[in-house]
Amino acid sequence: MTVKMKVYSDFICPFCFLAKGPLDEVAKEKDVEIEWMPFELRPSPYSKIDPWNEPEKLGSWDAFILPTAKKLGIDMRLPRVSPHPYTHLAFEGCQFAKERGLGNEYHHRVFTAFFQEEQNIEDINVLTKLAVEVGLPEAEFTDALVTRKYKEKHQEAIQHAYDEANIM
Repeated sequence: MTVKMKVYSDFICPFCFLAKGPLDEVAKEKDVEIEWMPFELRPSPYSKIDPWNEPEKLGSWDAFILPTAKKLGIDMRLPRVSPHPYTHLAFEGCQFAKERGLGNEYHHRVFTAFFQEEQNIEDINVLTKLAVEVGLPEAEFTDALVTRKYKEKHQEAIQHAYDEANIM
């Protein structure tokens, strides 16, 4: 019997990126289906995270995040995209991808684009390029982000994280 697991994460969360590899391995080895759920660490209008100008955040990268990534064999760096982007558009793109059966592929690609390639995942052109790389239709994807077609669906998923899953 397949075990279904919902994992709440944000594309700018380094701990979420570190956990993704081991979770993907469990899913491959066992009968586990992972559904990646959105959770924005700093949604608009809160100020963006700017670790390059926040000494305590830089310290946690050096003391914990990068050593853990090395221990797990994960290629990871502190993105120089500063401040870090809002992620609502990336998550709206994920809703688009899920409807087409490519949610996990898109989710993985956005994560690696940010933490390995230091791409600005708030930029619609960047997100569209990533979507095309995983097999999504370019014009339709771009239109969905520009028109905010999945805004309401994304907001419902975020509300679920707060109200029903008690993610804080």
